[in-house]
Amino acid sequence: MYVLYVGFYRHPYRLGPVGAIPRTITDVVHSDVITARSHAVVDARLGRGYSSSPGNRRSARPMLVLGVETTCDETAAAVVRRVSDGPGVILSNVVRAQVEEHAAFGGVVPEIAARAHVEALDGVVEKALADARLGLGELDGVAAAAGPGLVGGVIVGLTAAKALALVAGKPFSAVNHLEAHALTARLTDGIAFPYLLLLASGGHTQLLAVLGVGRYERLGSTVDDALGEAFDKVAKMLGLGYPGGPQVEKRAETGDPARFAFPRPMFGRAEPNFSLSGLKTAVRLEAEQIAPLSDQDVDDLCASFQAAVTDVVANRARAAFRVFGERHGRPSTLVWRAGSRPTARSGRGSPGSPSRWA
Repeated sequence: MYVLYVGFYRHPYRLGPVGAIPRTITDVVHSDVITARSHAVVDARLGRGYSSSPGNRRSARPMLVLGVETTCDETAAAVVRRVSDGPGVILSNVVRAQVEEHAAFGGVVPEIAARAHVEALDGVVEKALADARLGLGELDGVAAAAGPGLVGGVIVGLTAAKALALVAGKPFSAVNHLEAHALTARLTDGIAFPYLLLLASGGHTQLLAVLGVGRYERLGSTVDDALGEAFDKVAKMLGLGYPGGPQVEKRAETGDPARFAFPRPMFGRAEPNFSLSGLKTAVRLEAEQIAPLSDQDVDDLCASFQAAVTDVVANRARAAFRVFGERHGRPSTLVWRAGSRPTARSGRGSPGSPSRWA
């Protein structure tokens, strides 16, 4: 009998002699931070059911998967139940944000993020299982995001998830973070292939044709700053604090979007690429010209900047629709996957909504 300590976890898990872990899930399982103000939903990678043993035929029994996500500054875990090729049911979705840890530095510090994941992940996984009313042994598999992301945080999540899978004798799947973004809409909404994806997550801003599982074509991308980076940098220029994006959005609500005529980079071009560096520079130059800034100046700068970004995104999406149609026919849907940091609060959400930990 062995005792395995999961990373820096406080609780020991007892194991028998380690042997080969049986592969019981026929298709790879994806974990993803579901966006639009939450993170951490498992995306079952369009698997075609569950097999009770490698030699058995597929069964219609629901598949239960725990997903772990630690690629940046949120520690997240979720449990999803899924049958065959239908949409899944999110049984739990728990997120622990790290806003307070990074606020003093004006951005995410990788080493601090990794340490925060170590301290939080045990409790986040425990709560995800409790909210789903499941024990570890009742799962059919464990998945964890394996990048791209901050390497320290990725290692924490992968190590913990592998250890949990080993302890429970369940299959483990390492997940590509961006591919999971691309496929989550299939899990939550049953979107049909092919569809157009606007992916704005971390340092990524891309327009992708999602043609099938493992079949993706990048139609366009940013040539400099990502959308999130541009918002954060503008917020820092204007002294709005961290996290910057939500601060810009909030101040824009009371601003005049027509006061400043900011450029719309790449607007009207045939190729669906983005460029936001020049727009960010235009905001800085305008702010310097009218300094010192009043509160209304800041509101108007944020509103004008956000209006410019909105116009650019809409125009670039139209260009991507045209390119998609020329190459693959009409897409079924436009899916927007955008990473965001949750507002820190506590509480248990309804199934599918995140429980957020301050």
